Amino acid sequence: MNSTADTFSPRAIRPLTPLEGRVVGVLVEKQLTVPDTYPLSLNALTAGCNQKTARSPVMNVTESDVIDAIDGLKRLSLVFEGSSSRVPRFEHNAGRVLGVPSQAVALLTALLLRGPQTAAELRTATTRLHGFADVSSVESFLDELAERDPPYVVKLPRVPGERESRWVHLLCGEVDVEQMRERAVSDDATPFAEIDALKAGQKQLSAKVDRLEALVERMARELGISVDPGEE
Repeated sequence: MNSTADTFSPRAIRPLTPLEGRVVGVLVEKQLTVPDTYPLSLNALTAGCNQKTARSPVMNVTESDVIDAIDGLKRLSLVFEGSSSRVPRFEHNAGRVLGVPSQAVALLTALLLRGPQTAAELRTATTRLHGFADVSSVESFLDELAERDPPYVVKLPRVPGERESRWVHLLCGEVDVEQMRERAVSDDATPFAEIDALKAGQKQLSAKVDRLEALVERMARELGISVDPGEE
């Protein structure tokens, strides 16, 4: 992803709607992860907006909803329609309009698509968008985005029990920091429950394997067959 933002001056834009933010995020993501299908058709763009994985929140929008969002983004020059295909295809113009380098575009994309994340989580989430050398480099770009006027991101207060604070984008307008913090605390309860469920399932599976091994060994003894665990 080549940086072209240095040549262009950023300009203030109105806050995006959640769907407009999702559309921009999907276009950036797909440009870098599946370049053969980029620019995106309306169908592909809608599917990307409704994708169930790597999305928070999960959306369920129609092509008509996406068209409305595209129209709004066109007026901001954030999205434009390609003219080289009979099927309308859409491209983003995020780096130039926002006036940020490719590294920052990658971080904003991850925040637009996946919600608040720590710097370490963002480094993982942007693996296919930009290869950050380490977490400190992610933090440096986040700090730059936070120091802009107006800022593009803000650092949330640290959630009790976590070592790192999460970051959230401001492209869709100001956020209630305390509300976001409380939501993060609530969301954190789910992973622990899932971990407990996984551990319980693992124990059950391990017990089944032990019973099967015992059964095989007993049958082998009855048949006079030697069972060597090291043999395939």
